[in-house]
Amino acid sequence: MTLDWLNSEAFTAFGQHIKWTDMVGNVIGLIALALGWRRSIWTWPAQLLSGLVLVAAYASAGLSGGVGKQLLVIAVAAWGWRQWTLGRRQARDGSIAVRFATWRERGLLAGGAALGTLAVVGLFTLYPELSWSPWADAYIFVGTIVAMVAQARGLVEFWFAWLLVDIVGVPLAFSGGLAFSGLVYVIYFALVLWGLRDWWQRSRGPALKGVPA
Repeated sequence: MTLDWLNSEAFTAFGQHIKWTDMVGNVIGLIALALGWRRSIWTWPAQLLSGLVLVAAYASAGLSGGVGKQLLVIAVAAWGWRQWTLGRRQARDGSIAVRFATWRERGLLAGGAALGTLAVVGLFTLYPELSWSPWADAYIFVGTIVAMVAQARGLVEFWFAWLLVDIVGVPLAFSGGLAFSGLVYVIYFALVLWGLRDWWQRSRGPALKGVPA
């Protein structure tokens, strides 16, 4: 059975062709974000599935940075799934504890993002066939890792990281012909704000044992 239909056109919006892979992958991504807001462990298999579908979408659009990003989503989603599973076992009520990062953790995340971006830009510059927009692709590539690592550790800052990734990712998706990625931004942005508010409030509640390192 052929899966060519996945990269075929689903409909047209604002003069751009919407592909099934782009639409399905982003819808699953929205579901994963909503599950993350609710601190459901199913956020991770949903992110993994979204990554698998979007690999095909970005590959068909020739966005190598996007493909790399989704491959990382798949790998980190598997790791995050394990982290939250261990965290639930350690918590008294079986829930996932959330908290703000320490200043040391913030420094490590920011430093890792800066150094990682420079390293990936260097890679894309050395091999220009990997990316037609080295800085933007590297920013998304590394920012995605930072956001998901922060989520896996139950850090409220992961919501801010996703916002920063989307600021660049959405325009890049439109320019690459993946219009549905841009069309869902309003919903995505709202979910991020609601999730940020919920995690922020929960982080101020009674301290629980956090997600293991």
